[in-house]
Amino acid sequence: MVRAALEQGAQAHGFEADLWTLERVGVVVTRATGVVLSRASVWRLLTGRLGWSLQRPERRAVERDESEIARWIAHEWPRIKKGP
Repeated sequence: MVRAALEQGAQAHGFEADLWTLERVGVVVTRATGVVLSRASVWRLLTGRLGWSLQRPERRAVERDESEIARWIAHEWPRIKKGP
């Protein structure tokens, strides 16, 4: 029951971002089962019973333009590195 609830995603449970934290998982577990778990118990549930692991999102700007970065590295950086 808990696994199915978590697989729906955090936004399905009313959270703004679709990222899970121990606190958020604890809230969903409490809603689904009525059992209040400590952060340590939530961690043991996720890693031990459900087989989940720690995942961290990459911190990159939404506006990041990979082609412009590659162009800058290829053309501008060598010019700057050489100096005037």
